[in-house]
Amino acid sequence: MLHCYVIVFVLVFSPFIAISNASAGDADPRYRNCVNQCDESGCIGKRCFPNCNISADEVPVIGPPWGMLEPLYARWKKAHCKSNCHYNCMLDREKERELLNKEPEKYHGRWPFKRIYGIQDPASMVFSFLNLLMHLHGWMSFFTLIYNKLPLKARKRPYYEYAGLWHIYGLLSLNSWFWSAIFHSRYCEIIERLYSFSAVALIGYSLIMAILRSFNVKDEATRVMIPAPLISFVATHIMYLNFFKLDHEWNFKVCLAMSVAQLATWAIWGAVSHHPSRWKLRFAVLISGLAVSLQIYDFPPYEGHVDAQALRHAITVPLTYLRWNFIRDDAAFLTSERLKNSKKSK
Repeated sequence: MLHCYVIVFVLVFSPFIAISNASAGDADPRYRNCVNQCDESGCIGKRCFPNCNISADEVPVIGPPWGMLEPLYARWKKAHCKSNCHYNCMLDREKERELLNKEPEKYHGRWPFKRIYGIQDPASMVFSFLNLLMHLHGWMSFFTLIYNKLPLKARKRPYYEYAGLWHIYGLLSLNSWFWSAIFHSRYCEIIERLYSFSAVALIGYSLIMAILRSFNVKDEATRVMIPAPLISFVATHIMYLNFFKLDHEWNFKVCLAMSVAQLATWAIWGAVSHHPSRWKLRFAVLISGLAVSLQIYDFPPYEGHVDAQALRHAITVPLTYLRWNFIRDDAAFLTSERLKNSKKSK
């Protein structure tokens, strides 16, 4: 089973050579011409960006003295040339559309946002970082529970059969929310791909975990056979996005379908299960349903700052806490059941 995850990991971090042109905004000829001219001249009309005019031959071999270097905070506020071109061309095009009474368009899969201190989407960035912290806390508390508080088998192996699988889930979650925070802070094509691929891998794996846990799959061979088609699909999807076209609309549909399938699996199991913490699972399903509805009924950012995705990221913060809380309860419950069964067998 390990080799399947290695394949997915390699595909996620493989060379980025596809063309990203799926959103309606960045497919607009006026926007694309503006970006191309800005890339070549470093200017949009009378506005010029100094860092766009620096060629590789003009960079000095010996840098300025250390005391003359700008602080990291000041350099962070200065966007990369391409990012400046994308951002300012987007604002100009949206002003033109506003004068024509047209609705805002998405650019590179995102709504047009107003920067704050150089951060392109501050609300989503903050909530992504909070989700990252919540997953780190949840994963570490789960790790502490498994290996320090619950009984262990020989060679310090846990009785809880899903411990290793949830550890992988924790790592994929940390990776996904890390790139989400970076992506929402500054546009960059490579970061955009890492963000998209990491999210697809996490959603696909979350669906696998929902299937394995709800059907109580314990046999190692079965654990390989059941998720194999889904792993193949996710790997193929990532290859399509990476080597053919980074299609945001298609990626949205795939992620939505896997999210709905995962939600339905947990909902059915939570309804028929007699798990002592089933109320937490049911409540998590309700919150997840609200998050999915925000994913479906998307809307432009209010005052250029908060959109449906930002609200969805905000909702997933308490959801993350509740999910890891259920995982810890599940580990304690199944460990207790395994110990009871082992005593009865003796």
